[in-house]
Amino acid sequence: MKSIKTAALAAAAALALSLTACGGASSASSTASAGNPYGLITPGQFRVASVGDSKPYTFTDASGKFTGFDVELFTDVAHRMGINDVVFTGQDFSAILPAVANGQFDVGAAAIGITPQRQQTVDFSDGYLAGYLTVLTAKMSSVTNTDSLKGKRLGVVQGTLQETYAMKNFPEANLVRFPDNNSAVAALNSGTIDAHFLDYEAAKDYVSKFGLKDAVDIPSFDAPAGFAIAKNKPALKDAINKALKAAMADGTWKRLYQKWFPGSPMPKQYLPASDQ
Repeated sequence: MKSIKTAALAAAAALALSLTACGGASSASSTASAGNPYGLITPGQFRVASVGDSKPYTFTDASGKFTGFDVELFTDVAHRMGINDVVFTGQDFSAILPAVANGQFDVGAAAIGITPQRQQTVDFSDGYLAGYLTVLTAKMSSVTNTDSLKGKRLGVVQGTLQETYAMKNFPEANLVRFPDNNSAVAALNSGTIDAHFLDYEAAKDYVSKFGLKDAVDIPSFDAPAGFAIAKNKPALKDAINKALKAAMADGTWKRLYQKWFPGSPMPKQYLPASDQ
């Protein structure tokens, strides 16, 4: 019985080779795309580029597992698309978009603000989050407003919306670039920099952990966060957007927001119709 099965498999393999040689490659290709409609690196699996220190958006817990608002939201989106195998991998923030663009990852998820410049590199899902930017300082710092940043050493994470904003709006500050928030806050605590410019929600955690001061909060609703995907993947983009819309409509987005951002104002555009 085993020899018959082996012979049958060999015959099938030979037939496949002959079809390919006779122009059957296009048929094989269409079968593969039917089994992988979103063009994922590994069919049935999402490989997601993220960062491990951007609490509460995306970070690793004590066991090394990725968690946070973006992680839980994208995992829910993936489930709605029929994909339960979602693998998150930490990257420097500035490396996420290039890695998604060149096909190393299927998606980038790390509260990535949608900007025209970034859209030159990748496509984005619809927006799913908007918030504030914060200038974080030491308790006794002389930095109390944006004007007092003049001549000060201001930390930013390279490649972030905060870096772009600071370059445009704080031209007299001396920007010091870091690969992540943890290293920037360490520099702030040691006095190497005078302030650090980061996301409001991430800043709250550092304020409570190190006794730092939230000096300035700046509204940032013009560049909502979206999931980054490579260009020319319309089926993937449409499916993610459909699942995102469903997560907002049934209150999943609201539940996750209340879990990860307790007490923070909720943008109405992401809430169920009954809450608007």
